Amino acid sequence: MTIPSDLSRFEALTAIIAHLRSPSGCPWDRKQTHHSLREHLLEETYEVLDALDEGNKDKLCAELGDLLMQIVLHAQLAEEAGDFNMGNVTQGINNKLISRHPHVFGPSATATEPGQEAPALTAEGVLVRWEELKKKERGGQAGMLDSVPRALPALAYSQSVQERVARVGFDWPDDTGVLEKLAEEIGELKAAATPSEQAAEFGDILFTLVNLARRRDIDPEAALREANTKFYRRFSRLEELARTRGLDLAQLPLSEMNLLWDEVKRSELSK
Repeated sequence: MTIPSDLSRFEALTAIIAHLRSPSGCPWDRKQTHHSLREHLLEETYEVLDALDEGNKDKLCAELGDLLMQIVLHAQLAEEAGDFNMGNVTQGINNKLISRHPHVFGPSATATEPGQEAPALTAEGVLVRWEELKKKERGGQAGMLDSVPRALPALAYSQSVQERVARVGFDWPDDTGVLEKLAEEIGELKAAATPSEQAAEFGDILFTLVNLARRRDIDPEAALREANTKFYRRFSRLEELARTRGLDLAQLPLSEMNLLWDEVKRSELSK
């Protein structure tokens, strides 16, 4: 294969992937299946999220390329099997975007008579209309939550299902009700007697917290990742302090570890 002259073109990527899958291509790429690539697709998705969390534009550009490669590779596998090709994928999403944005691409999106204005639509209104259009596409048979992937991480799944039902008005009128519900669920956890009851009540608390996060435009997955990163950074600094002072963490009482922890926090806040 001759290497494409313009590597910025999407067609260059599809040609390279097709060649890697060919008999004269790469043994690893030829060996892959949709199933074997699942973990790679998920890993690349999380690396994109890491780049977004870091705010690193160069890393984001590179990771989006890695994720795009996975998509093209799956499309190539499907084409080889005679199922569909990249053109079908592109056509499908383009059709969906156009059909679900009638306020942008439909005949009512622009003014047709002198003095007439195109209808104003809020972001919230767009989401309501989006659900209505999806319902028509499903023929009214499938439920609103049926298309939410069950393989999503639990927090992301919870956020997605709560966002969808909120679009049709199944939501608290304000945060007060959510906070009261959170207090109620915490009380039920305290009263839970068996391990199974405690697990169920703990799940209800998480579900309610995700609801509160959604209402306050907080991404619970991102918030927890940030909290994890902060804990990792602080505990690593705590370990460093212990080493420089000749202290063995395994032998330190909790009260002394808490003093080191507070010292780390103070040093961060003073910066």
